[in-house]
Amino acid sequence: MKDQFDREITYLRISVTDLCNLRCKYCMPDGVCQKRHEDILSFEEIAEIASAAAQLGVRKVRITGGEPLVRRGCVDLCRMIAQIPGIEEIDLTTNGTLLDRYAKDLKAAGVTRVNISIDSLDPAKYRAITGGGELSAALAGIRAAQEAGLIPLKLNTVLIGGFNDDEIPAFVKLTRTEPVELRFIELMPMGGHFGPEAYLPGDTVLERVPALEPVPHNGGVARLYRLPDGKGRVGLISPLSRHFCASCNRLRLTSEGHLKPCLHSDREIYVRGKHGEELLETLRQAIYAKPRMHGVLDAEHPSGAGRTMNTIGG
Repeated sequence: MKDQFDREITYLRISVTDLCNLRCKYCMPDGVCQKRHEDILSFEEIAEIASAAAQLGVRKVRITGGEPLVRRGCVDLCRMIAQIPGIEEIDLTTNGTLLDRYAKDLKAAGVTRVNISIDSLDPAKYRAITGGGELSAALAGIRAAQEAGLIPLKLNTVLIGGFNDDEIPAFVKLTRTEPVELRFIELMPMGGHFGPEAYLPGDTVLERVPALEPVPHNGGVARLYRLPDGKGRVGLISPLSRHFCASCNRLRLTSEGHLKPCLHSDREIYVRGKHGEELLETLRQAIYAKPRMHGVLDAEHPSGAGRTMNTIGG
């Protein structure tokens, strides 16, 4: 189905929980209030919504959180969605720290690939940005995903000036020997306490590693580059300096049942409790409600999302 600006909506991102076993400073605020189990969508409700979305043309589903793997039975949900007619791809975004336990089961359940968030290669800095996480657990998760065949593997690094921009060459170096896509994502002003210096444009990566060469665009949101002798690729995702609203093809479903047509808008459409034609019509309304683009985003102009990232889905 197309929205009012002729964009084909084929991608649904589903948050299954706003909880996480880490506390990344740009994603989850202090003092998170845990929702009651009855306040969040059941797996059956999620599968029903995903099935309706597939009837309207959604072909790709991404499972997110918080950290999706902290919700008991997440593998079972992936299996349910894999059986929905029309769904061609199921991906999962994770911090990777639980993947050594679940990677093989996720692959068997029908998950195509995973995106793993990793914002520093230094154990102390990783512990600081994640509120106590262990880098070794994330690295073990990366290895487990590769061994399970959850590929092509994408590593997501939020680019934060004054924190990890000095690690740009080290991150890029990973793509020389590993067939991964290392994606630098511009920090978005939607929670956390960061000064103006933290908001670096994605092109900073090209300035720090001038050897990177552009490769053909694959239709995703990332601009792609490669080292001349690299096995992997580097992606730049620039929602601030080069927004990609004109090609946005996604809806987001929060864990308690709100559809967000745009990440950076506070407009939400409650879908829980709707079935059949009423559910389909609500999805149509959400698709039609997608704005042409979000507003200005920078240190002085915060996101209008109305939520922190952990309650929307990364």
